[in-house]
Amino acid sequence: MPCNPRAIPSPRSLRAAPRPPGLHIRAESAVGAAPTVGVAWPEAGRSGAGRGGGLLTRPGGGLDDATAGGRAARPSATVGCGAGPGAPASGGSISILGSDDATTCHIVVLRHTGNGATCLTHCDGSDTKAEVPLIMNSIKSFSEHAECGRLEVHLVGGFSDDRQLSQKLTHQLLSEFDKQDDDIHLVTLCVTELNDREENENHFPIIYGIAVNIKTAEIYRASFQDRGPEEQLRAARALAGGPMISIYDAKTEQLRIGPCSWTPFPHVDFWLQQDDKHILENLSTSPLAEPPHFVEHIRSTLMFLKKFPSPENILFPGNKALLYKKNKDGLWEKISSPGS
Repeated sequence: MPCNPRAIPSPRSLRAAPRPPGLHIRAESAVGAAPTVGVAWPEAGRSGAGRGGGLLTRPGGGLDDATAGGRAARPSATVGCGAGPGAPASGGSISILGSDDATTCHIVVLRHTGNGATCLTHCDGSDTKAEVPLIMNSIKSFSEHAECGRLEVHLVGGFSDDRQLSQKLTHQLLSEFDKQDDDIHLVTLCVTELNDREENENHFPIIYGIAVNIKTAEIYRASFQDRGPEEQLRAARALAGGPMISIYDAKTEQLRIGPCSWTPFPHVDFWLQQDDKHILENLSTSPLAEPPHFVEHIRSTLMFLKKFPSPENILFPGNKALLYKKNKDGLWEKISSPGS
């Protein structure tokens, strides 16, 4: 996963500096994005559809509308929820939530069994204490009137990395969920040592990505090719250190991006001049475990940050959010912002 830009060494100290400490870059689900929160109803989604809409995050990635399944990919951060009472009876657009490209990151699925409200997010450990309550609130807001059911949590991701970042994140997540007032049942624990494989004395995650079907509650290994609208923008926000946010509203079935801002990425020209080896070793928390597309994704995201050092008025005209909704063919389509 990408590292926190605040921990990046300066150009002068690069060769002498150790790899930047600390987890960062959640994915709204793909390489270099920030964690997101969203909600999708269990009734949503066209039955039999070959492509399930999904919130996806990678260090730099984001919402996905691709077929889930197959080999897992790289870190992401996402959150989505599905809920019962008041949900559209038919014609919903989201049936699958997913995230991939998780190396030291963990993917969290929280679900209420009574009404099917489901939340999926990609956590990197940068602010677990604040993110767990956000995940909890996103589910509880759809479960206040549920007469039965319980909260179930599934944790997947991480591996036995040499800096023990995965182990630290595992402990953080378990500790923060344990502190919540509500009863939470741990159903799946496939993290760190339990998600580790060794090859030629090097360690790698077994599972890099998962998806959850919000109607059936099935959770399975997954990877994503299409990462949805404004992938570069969402990746840039994540790489620049943006906090976890909600980008999908299940009530309106709209994907809402921004408006957001970031400060210029430190030494962006310097990083763009570096070879693949230096980028991999200095902008990843787990260089040996990254997927093949990691460096390409980071370069693309850095180019975007260079092109838009201050995105407010350029990327968000009138300081309005970018809104998307799925059309009858199941594809994301841009719609007008309120008041525009």
